Amino acid sequence: MNKEDFFINQISNSKYNGDDGAFIDGYVYSMDAFFENVHFKKEWIDKGIISLKQIAYKSMLVNISDAIAMNAKPKYALISIAIPNTYTNEDLKALACGFKKAADDFDFEIIGGDTIENSKLDISITIISKTKEPKYRNSVQIDDYICYTGKLGESKKDLKALLNGKKIKKTSKFIKPTLRADFFYEAAKYINASMDISDGLFLDLEKLSKASNKGFIFFKEIKEEVGTSGEEYEILFSVNSKNLKKVDNIAKKYGVKLNIIAKAVKGSYKSSFPNHHFKN
Repeated sequence: MNKEDFFINQISNSKYNGDDGAFIDGYVYSMDAFFENVHFKKEWIDKGIISLKQIAYKSMLVNISDAIAMNAKPKYALISIAIPNTYTNEDLKALACGFKKAADDFDFEIIGGDTIENSKLDISITIISKTKEPKYRNSVQIDDYICYTGKLGESKKDLKALLNGKKIKKTSKFIKPTLRADFFYEAAKYINASMDISDGLFLDLEKLSKASNKGFIFFKEIKEEVGTSGEEYEILFSVNSKNLKKVDNIAKKYGVKLNIIAKAVKGSYKSSFPNHHFKN
């Protein structure tokens, strides 16, 4: 058992654990942290590579992505933010602008939270979303096709460039992830199981396998740079053969690239790459 799973098991054995969010009485509750020196560097802000507005916006997007993957629409958000005392009023306005833009773009309300002073910028966000038909990770069926949206690999490539002191495009998915809300909300009724790709395809496939107690037969080899790229926020899902064409047509309608990578079988799948949340 990896350290992330070990720790979660120490604090909770709730039946609501194990998905992108917890579904309770029609609502999905999801929470994500977005911390300086973990998800971004101060020097990137200082060099103008990423703005405070973009950091605030992305911190919202990574949480909204969880809601979308469970077929839930965000309704409310709570923000906990630790702010360096060196930040000016203009810096605070920039952060607020990013949070409010996400709320406007995805039509939800920021209802409160907490602020503290800190030596670095740390953001934690809780999103409360609504759904009548939640999608879980544990519903992959034998012979389902395993699919993901979009193109993977850019986030890892651009992160590596940033860590090596290089610049990346302002349009990089690492700065502004592309969420597939319109596609997924329409396709969800045909989909069996789903989750977003935040830790990399290989590790998230392992989570899907564990939740559903299924293995995968891959149609072709997946390159390491594709399978280990985290913070992509594309959607990983399973669909049966009867509904695959319907989902594909919806993907084409919204201009979403659909990748069909495997078929579900009896067994299990384990990534050969380590979980990056806790480094030994």
